[in-house]
Amino acid sequence: MERARRLLCQLQDHIREILIAARNRGIGKFAEVAGVTSADTIYHVDRISERAVLGWFKSHWPSHWPVELVMEGTADGEAVTFPSGVPVAETRFKCILDPIDGTRNLMYDKRSAWVLTGLALQRGPGTCLADIRVAAMTELPTGKHGRADQLSAIRGGGAKGVRAESIDLRTGRRVRFRPRPSRAVDCRHGFASLVRFFPEGKALTAQIEEELWRELYGTKLSGLVFEDQYISTGGQLFELIIGHDRMVGDIRPPVFSRLRLAATDTCHPYDICTSLILTELGGIVESPDGGPLRAPLDTTSPIAWIGFANPRLARSIRPVLRRLLRRHLG
Repeated sequence: MERARRLLCQLQDHIREILIAARNRGIGKFAEVAGVTSADTIYHVDRISERAVLGWFKSHWPSHWPVELVMEGTADGEAVTFPSGVPVAETRFKCILDPIDGTRNLMYDKRSAWVLTGLALQRGPGTCLADIRVAAMTELPTGKHGRADQLSAIRGGGAKGVRAESIDLRTGRRVRFRPRPSRAVDCRHGFASLVRFFPEGKALTAQIEEELWRELYGTKLSGLVFEDQYISTGGQLFELIIGHDRMVGDIRPPVFSRLRLAATDTCHPYDICTSLILTELGGIVESPDGGPLRAPLDTTSPIAWIGFANPRLARSIRPVLRRLLRRHLG
């Protein structure tokens, strides 16, 4: 698993370097729509990263570790394996990958996006998020950044097994740092939010969130709890991992269902595949009903999730949030 971790980090380094080089060459088509799949809208910048991924696997993935690759941007229902042509049934691993989580941030040079990768032992169609054994995430920085962060974890290693490095983009020098989720016992004077960065379902989600804070902390809420609508699930996890945010919840799938809206722009398994890093650090990532995330490793399943920086926060917020979700969403 340690070798697998190194490989995933090398892959993500490669993607970051390819994208930075493309930006430095002045490619201006990052924001052009290149296609639409059942998973998401695909932009030109996505196509650059997808080619980088496929080329890297072809050249660098160990042939004695046959792997199935599940990636945003591959044709719907198409099985991609390495070495090429190996039947899925004969693969040893299943790798789920989002080459750019937060594409809109990156293509407008607004905020960092992330490469997200999770590696599980192959169990066929039943392979799910809970089977991921190695996870890695690498920052795709904006043009004005001089460094980028990379974090990885192996299941069961705990906080000591999480590796976090800050990479100098000019020299390549790597400096270790210790990520530490918040130890706060409540969300007063801190960042916490429910995801609502698209118009659909925004009003209902905001209503649930406002009621949550009122029940927990009273009616005088101005300046008490702050929000950060980071348009990237990986970015949201990162903010929890390093102690910036105390709670993030993405309840778009049940909100859309309640409003009878199509579950289009939601979190998918490739977006949340690095939650292992937060949980190894002592944080919590769970479904809104308090159970584990067990969605299959595919590109289409809608995922609702709640992330807490620590167990004490979860214990204080979870009962109220679950009651409100039952009241509003059934």
